[in-house]
Amino acid sequence: MTKIAIIRCEKNEDRCPLTGCFSCLVENKQGFARYEDASMPGGVFTCRCPGDNVVGFAKILKSKGVEAIHFVTCTFATKKEGKWEDADGGFCDNIDAIIDQVHQDTGMTCVKGSAHLPENYTPRVWEKSA
Repeated sequence: MTKIAIIRCEKNEDRCPLTGCFSCLVENKQGFARYEDASMPGGVFTCRCPGDNVVGFAKILKSKGVEAIHFVTCTFATKKEGKWEDADGGFCDNIDAIIDQVHQDTGMTCVKGSAHLPENYTPRVWEKSA
């Protein structure tokens, strides 16, 4: 089983209970489709602007056996007319830099995307090169 964590955005924590993200995680769908084996929730943290707390959270998650961290779709995409789009961005203007920093400082696999992926979007993955 792959132990996976989710990092959410503070700008959406009062509106979203992460039900879509957890459903996709345990069913290996959407942003979690890359895993061949079953996925297990490994933890959830909330990123606080400007993202300075995330590396510390990632280190805690790694110490708990988490193998990958997914950053929720709403950090880079918005819902318009019932569909998710990434053209205008989401809640975080610096999500790529935050993910890059987490990956660089922890060596963990990081994935940009969870549930509700925009049409034709392929999740970007930061992982160790072979």
